[in-house]
Amino acid sequence: MTVAATEAASRAAEILSRPTSINGLTVPNRIAMAPMTRAFSPGGIPGEDVASYYARRAAAGVGLIVTEGTYVGHESAGLSDRIPRFHGAEQLAGWTKVADAVHAAGGAIVPQLWHIGMVRQAGQPPFAEAPAVGPSGLRIGAEEPTGKAMTQQDLDDVIGAFAEAAAAVERIGFDGVELHGAHGYLIDQFLWEGTNRRTDAYGGDPVARTKFGAEIVAAVRAAVSADFPVIFRYSQWKQDAYDARLAETPEELEAVLAPLVAAGVDAFHASTRRYWLPEFEGSDLNLAGWTKKLTGKPTITVGSVGLNGDFIKAFQGEGAELGSLDNLLDRLERDEFDLVAVGRALLQDPRWAEKVLAGRVTELAPYDPAALKSLS
Repeated sequence: MTVAATEAASRAAEILSRPTSINGLTVPNRIAMAPMTRAFSPGGIPGEDVASYYARRAAAGVGLIVTEGTYVGHESAGLSDRIPRFHGAEQLAGWTKVADAVHAAGGAIVPQLWHIGMVRQAGQPPFAEAPAVGPSGLRIGAEEPTGKAMTQQDLDDVIGAFAEAAAAVERIGFDGVELHGAHGYLIDQFLWEGTNRRTDAYGGDPVARTKFGAEIVAAVRAAVSADFPVIFRYSQWKQDAYDARLAETPEELEAVLAPLVAAGVDAFHASTRRYWLPEFEGSDLNLAGWTKKLTGKPTITVGSVGLNGDFIKAFQGEGAELGSLDNLLDRLERDEFDLVAVGRALLQDPRWAEKVLAGRVTELAPYDPAALKSLS
């Protein structure tokens, strides 16, 4: 490497090696593994291959593993019998082995709890007879309902399912829990006016649309210990609606986030497609940066870290070249956010964190979509 390249590699290693904390959890460095659906869990049960997949990345220096989304115990939560579930004796036994493997490798791990809502199609497994449910029975972009608008009993059942799963998360030895409130799935369907047309207490202005998510957070907070980290993932963009926005201004974003903080969120995982883009005019702060400024809570940034090229296209079969980490490091140094979630780069190379933390960036490889085909 040139002198400049050596200095850049050393800077990345030094900055990313700094520890940080979320509630009662100390994370040894700033690198997190982003949640990525892999569908390698037949019957919703994560097996030894899944445990090894996460443990390899923990052993190579990832500070915090956030697992792929895992369905809570509600019949309408999912759309595949190969995506893991966080309910059922066999499923929880599998997850116990995952947590144990990551801890044995020296890492920390939190599962992401998930309900997909109206993304589900009728007849899909794991429970084919279950309807698609959502705030108004609307899919993204639709004007007429094609699913079931949730009743109060439905809402209570889902809230209870998240709380029950969270209690199991702590009981079987995980280090915290993340709630999936992003990308147009159920919680996000309530947050976004495009899919929430309710006229009761769960619909209307941004604060009312946050009520369902806040009630889930409060129930989860009550189900776990006071020092057990609760992370909330959210996004502006949705599946098939990449330009959708929960908030056009910082003030509107604060109206969404404040009830979640009051309910007990310890950290936010602000999902963007490209972390380097500013979120609002007049400031260079990205979504995680604005979230930290508005809430005072630790934040995780994510979006094409270490790569050039959009991750959506990557999951459609396109590769991606390596990208500079300089902008990311600048933002970390000024405390814009606290953790950096890495996705495709960690699929491509389980030892990505080890190489970056050791200054061996010349050993990194560009992303090849073939990495999706196995749990390497």
